[in-house]
Amino acid sequence: MDKSEVLKKRGAKAMKQHEITERGPLLKADGSLREPGYAKKLLLDYDRSAIRAGRFRIKEWDYYLVACDEFAVALTVADNSYMGLDSISLLDFRIPWEHTNSPIALMTLGKKNLPATSAEGDVCGKGKKYSIEFKNNGSERVLVFSMENFCDGKSIKGEIHLDCPETESMVIATPFAGKPEAFYYNQKINCMPARGIVQFGDEEYVFQKDRSFGVLDWGRGVWTYKNTWYWGSASGLVDGVPFGWNIGYGFGDTSAATENMVFYNNKAHKLGNATFNIPMKNKKYVTRGSCCGPSGIEADTMDMVEDYLSPWSFTSDDGRFEMVFQPIIDRAACTDLKLICSDQHQVFGRFTGKVILDDGIEIEVKDFIGFAEKVMNKW
Repeated sequence: MDKSEVLKKRGAKAMKQHEITERGPLLKADGSLREPGYAKKLLLDYDRSAIRAGRFRIKEWDYYLVACDEFAVALTVADNSYMGLDSISLLDFRIPWEHTNSPIALMTLGKKNLPATSAEGDVCGKGKKYSIEFKNNGSERVLVFSMENFCDGKSIKGEIHLDCPETESMVIATPFAGKPEAFYYNQKINCMPARGIVQFGDEEYVFQKDRSFGVLDWGRGVWTYKNTWYWGSASGLVDGVPFGWNIGYGFGDTSAATENMVFYNNKAHKLGNATFNIPMKNKKYVTRGSCCGPSGIEADTMDMVEDYLSPWSFTSDDGRFEMVFQPIIDRAACTDLKLICSDQHQVFGRFTGKVILDDGIEIEVKDFIGFAEKVMNKW
């Protein structure tokens, strides 16, 4: 079997996915997706006024992660209709340490005026003693933020510039089975060269160009009430060439396309289905004490839970993405208000393994910084 036949066989599952190649509206007149599938550019036009679901179900967000080998900062401005969220996270992989501060506002209902496209337009989240701004003129993105009393009485502020090279990206339009008015429209832009400074108290974090890269998670949509998703991303250089990936699943009906892509030298390479193999462990409980024994003793139960800080592995059904992952930090957050629940584990660490591009070239990485997450939401 020659090389072309091997590649054809290896990529057979990925080739069944539907690629969107022409511009047009995102939604039909009834509010359902016009063309489920994936694209390499933001081709479908999002129009909030075309949504036919209740106004409390609309969710819009811009999320940026900027990372180098030693530390990272993550910024979010989200308008989830009945709840708005602005968030700043600082992570130091050397200690390791992380802190997140996420002010929440009620009943934003689109008042944040997030742009209908990721290509241009500014985003702003402001509140008492904090500000987050994403400035985007189409050729450069500037992230400016500050927050008093971010952590332990220390304030944080920063300004980071992201270059916007001509690059392909991951774009996906995903429906939800049985809910025609629900959809997930998302773009991930990887490997944006970054430079800037973050000041936290007396500490300074300098993001140097050619060592620091940003990723944008841009999303607009109407979700169903309960969802669990998996997402992983990494951006950096391999032999001086921009390289990264976006992998994920579990969110919506992905029968038309997956969101799994590799990016090499600003070109996207489509993958099939990916699997996150998260290790498991026995759930612990702490004894309350009785006539049979003292309190405060930790013991195992028969129930199994994810062991997020032990090594993971990743596979794809086309054999083109094989990684092991050594966690460093679990940026965990759990909220349970009964009707509104969220259990989030965004785990940062280092990937080692291989990726095979569309032309059969094999890319090997070792200790490549990135993250993988599992998130369960009811909201």
